Amino acid sequence: METFRFIQPSPILAPFIKHYWILEIDGINTVSERVIPTGFMQMIFHRGDRMNTLSDNKMQPQSFICGQSTGFTDLVSTGKVNMIVVVFHPFGTKAFFPMPMNEFYRMDVSFSDFNDNSLRELEDRIYHEKDNNKAIALIESTLISRLRVFDNHNWKRITEVIKAINHKHQSSIASLSEIACLSYKQFNRIFTEYVGTNPKEFTRIVRFQRALYILQNTPDINITELAFDCGYYDQPHLIKEFKAFSGYTPPEFISVCTPYSDYFS
Repeated sequence: METFRFIQPSPILAPFIKHYWILEIDGINTVSERVIPTGFMQMIFHRGDRMNTLSDNKMQPQSFICGQSTGFTDLVSTGKVNMIVVVFHPFGTKAFFPMPMNEFYRMDVSFSDFNDNSLRELEDRIYHEKDNNKAIALIESTLISRLRVFDNHNWKRITEVIKAINHKHQSSIASLSEIACLSYKQFNRIFTEYVGTNPKEFTRIVRFQRALYILQNTPDINITELAFDCGYYDQPHLIKEFKAFSGYTPPEFISVCTPYSDYFS
């Protein structure tokens, strides 16, 4: 038996958190999943058995921060799955942690690696709390207590840049730095610090997610039209990016799973 649901954050956390999701699978059958870049950092809690990463045959931590990634990862269950995941907005994780977000880049950083008693206490309480709503309340309480005061000017800059990326099929880094009112070099540094990956890589991820969104809503679109609509140079460029992010060409991707955009959902 499998259950999956989304939960919306409280109003005070909504500017920083897109949603929570909860997945429960009874563990009778082994479950495998290919995880692709979404453009979001996440906070993940395993209340059941942990997932195994096939690429390096390594178990995920019990609770961890998942940084931005530009490649795919294959996961396989090792028993009962019971996960709670906090999905942050692209700039949202920075509100709760003092370090640059690129320190998490392509990493799963366990709570045990933080010198932070509140995170370790949260991990223990979530592991033992069986009620999903109470578990979400515990997470929210901890995150609210961690809300930080930081550079409001840079926060506003990155917010406006993300809006521009979301609404345009192609945005040059130079034009984005102009929106941020920063030099090219300053913009790259601040964006990477807040979002967890550099603006060039992030715009590639969003473009890929836009392609998934179009495939999700217009499954009969041809590949050439899809490439044009998403701002790729041509069809080979689209195919190359799809393979880099998912390991599949677009037709292969559609044959193994239903296209779904986490970013534009």
